[in-house]
Amino acid sequence: MTLGLTTAVVAAICYGVGSILQAAAARGTAQVEGLDPRLLVRLLRSWKYLLGVGLDGLGFLLGLVAVRSLPLFVVQSIVASFLAITAILGAIFLKMPLSRRDKVGIAVVVIGLVLVGSSAAEDAEVAVSAAETWGVLIATVVLVVLAIPAGRLNGAAGATAMGAVAGLAFGATAVAARMLPDDLAAIPASPATWALVLGGVTALLTYSVALQRGTVTQATAPVVVGETIAPAIVGLTLLGDAPRPGWGIVAAIGFVMAVAGAVSLARHGEIEEEAPTT
Repeated sequence: MTLGLTTAVVAAICYGVGSILQAAAARGTAQVEGLDPRLLVRLLRSWKYLLGVGLDGLGFLLGLVAVRSLPLFVVQSIVASFLAITAILGAIFLKMPLSRRDKVGIAVVVIGLVLVGSSAAEDAEVAVSAAETWGVLIATVVLVVLAIPAGRLNGAAGATAMGAVAGLAFGATAVAARMLPDDLAAIPASPATWALVLGGVTALLTYSVALQRGTVTQATAPVVVGETIAPAIVGLTLLGDAPRPGWGIVAAIGFVMAVAGAVSLARHGEIEEEAPTT
């Protein structure tokens, strides 16, 4: 369990730093119409984006390790704390002062994570059926379909809609990671593997578009909600996740505090808008 908690915390740090770098790159790139994959091609020319994605990739791999040994509600709430890390790093390195509300939000996140971490139990071994692995793949495909009309929305509505799709796609990757077979030879053919890949690409593209449509707050807050609540529900109902005996209320309170505190800090990811380049 110690390994899982450690890797989840380091993953949150990677996501926190990476989010600032990706936001800077996305806001400094010419805006696209709809769900245009060419946005990723343009962003790949930016060292900020590449470094941010690299940190996200490292965070994803660390999160993959964490979800194999801890309940999803624990891992996803810790990962959501990346916004608290973003706020702290922004105050230290980017001269983005913390308001009283920010400090309260950070305190709420920390208290929530302490409660969640204290209530965590070792992940239970639960057999995953073929129907469940196909289910997560179908759900991921549905998210791809939903992203198309959402990508046509502009402004705050577009940022929120695409952020919500991105959050659910990130959540789908976490669920898929838990469903990966232990047999390495069976991984390539597993629907969970394809859901993991498709969900990752969808999340990356929709989040980048969301950052262009509106503020970081409008784009990131629904990401945090989608990537924490949906996987937690799946984990508790289908994958055998559970807190320590008698700690259910503590886990629930901690989870809500961690997510609510993280959402309140989404605003702190705002950066100065750079002139778009082609």
